Parts: sequence; C-alpha cells; structure tokens
Amino acid sequence: MTITSPHLGSSADSWTDARLLYALEEVVEQELNRHLKVAKDWMPHEYVPFSDARNFPGIFEDGEAWEKGQSPVTDIGRIALVVNLLTEDNLPSYHHEIASLFGRDGAWGTWVHRWTAEEGRHGIVMRDYLLASRAVDPDQLEQFRMTHMSEGFESDNRHSMLHSVAYVAFQELATRISHRNTGHQSGDPVCDRMLARIATDENLHMVFYRNLLKAAFELAPDLTMQAVRDVVVNFRMPGHGMPGFERAAAQMAIGEVYNMRIHHDDVLQPVLRFLKVLEIDGLGPEGLKAQEELGLFMGGLDAEASKFDERLAARKARMAARGA
Repeated sequence: MTITSPHLGSSADSWTDARLLYALEEVVEQELNRHLKVAKDWMPHEYVPFSDARNFPGIFEDGEAWEKGQSPVTDIGRIALVVNLLTEDNLPSYHHEIASLFGRDGAWGTWVHRWTAEEGRHGIVMRDYLLASRAVDPDQLEQFRMTHMSEGFESDNRHSMLHSVAYVAFQELATRISHRNTGHQSGDPVCDRMLARIATDENLHMVFYRNLLKAAFELAPDLTMQAVRDVVVNFRMPGHGMPGFERAAAQMAIGEVYNMRIHHDDVLQPVLRFLKVLEIDGLGPEGLKAQEELGLFMGGLDAEASKFDERLAARKARMAARGA
C-alpha cells in the first residue's frame, strides 16, 4: 500500500509501509529499551492455586466431573474469563500478523518476539488458573478453543502499517481494562490478583504503541490522523469471531466488565487526550477532515453511552425492586 503525505516534500513524495517502518525504527528501539527497563519478569505458576486442583474424569480413576458450584467465581466473571482466554489463545495468529507487517529483523523484530513471549504468559496463567480452580467447564473451554483457532484470524488493519499501530494502541488498553474489570467482578481474590498482573503487562504494551503512534503523528500527521479515525470508528475487539461472542459481549456490558461507556471513557479518551489528537493543528485537507469526523464520532459515541448508562441504571433499579 502506498500512502502520500503533503507534509513531506513535494506532492510526488509518498510513504510506503517499508519507508514508514524504516523511519520509525529508531523510535521502536528507544521504546523497546524503555520497555525492557520497566517490565518485570514474573512466573505464571506463582499465581495459580494448584493446591485446589484435582483430577478430571479421563485416564484417572479418581477423576471428578466439573460442576458450576466448585468455584467461587461469579457468573459474569466466568463469562469474561472465557472470552479473555479465548482471545489470548489466538496468539499464534496475532504473531503471524504483526511479524508479517512489522518484520522479524532489527528493533521491530525484537519487539515482535518479546511481545509474543510476554503475551504467551497470559494464556498460560489464565488456563492454569481456570483448570486448577475449576472456574469453567474444561470440556466446553477446549471445544471453544478448537473452534475459535480453527477459524483463524485476520486483522481488519492488515492493509496498513499506520492503521495497525493505531489499532494496537487502543486495543492493548481495551484488553487491560477488560482483564482488570474481570478481576474486580470475578468474586475471587486469587483471580483478581492474577488478572491485575496481566493488566500491568497490557498497559506497558499500550504505552509502547501509544508512543509509537505519537512519533507517527510527528512524521506524517495527515496520514496518522486518517488511520486513527478509521480505527476508532470501526474498532472491534480481536476476539469478535469466537463462538457466542455477541451474547458474551452483551453480558459483559451489563456486568460492567466492558461496555460502551467504558470503551469511550477508559479506552478511547485516554489515548486521544494523551496524544492531543483533536487539538493537532496545521493539518492538510484530508487530515483536517479526519480530525473533524473523529470529533463528531466521539461526541456521538458519548451520547450513545449516556443512553446505555440510563438503560443500565433502570435495569439495576428493577432488579433491586424485585430483590426487595
């Protein structure tokens, strides 16, 4: 894909993904070094209650079948944990996507492999926790995993390096918020601590991509503005293709794990504010148009989120009345 910026040289000058990758290589190296200094290694097994584990039916004569009441995890916590883990399970596809786009050499390649290794811990510790604590039906979880991964994954933004960077800047924060709120709603302090540890990683990943996006704005503001607009307007989580995702997402919205208000206030707004996206001036016609459209979209999303807030409050009131 070839993209053109009116801010660099003559109108004949153009950016390719290859040129953008090369131009941002130094920033990637700086952010990688910063990340390695602040990131702390941790052991997944230290967050898993293995003493609670027991055999499932199978080759073990003493195997005990799974039952819902064997874990203190709440219903909404169980739903969100499955969604979050199935999302993490697709790591091989995510690695393929970003390695193909960002490359496997230099600072870009080092980051891609480091990110993959860190993300791998998340799936390991979550699955070990779920099985040891018997929080979810293990047979159903494996069936979901097989179905989800067998369908593969293709990023909505694989056509553009800038779109991909913009997407992960928001998506990493969205994942952090989803994990953190799942922990809060899980009903299990052990689960809460585990997901807080994962959320810390996701936040550092967000900072890496957010700072890279900042550099992209300085390099090619019009193109980056258009990429951010497209990503924000068309955003959807990477696990959208998993079995039963729409129903699970609706339940997570009602359970206040992840909904429209959270998406607006805790995911989109923090990144946009930090980068001062809606305040950038000196844009060309296409960049200015994208900025205006982004502002209008955010206003509309806020209005829709307010309507959702009202419906959720009314639902809570009805539930409280029934309980009384």
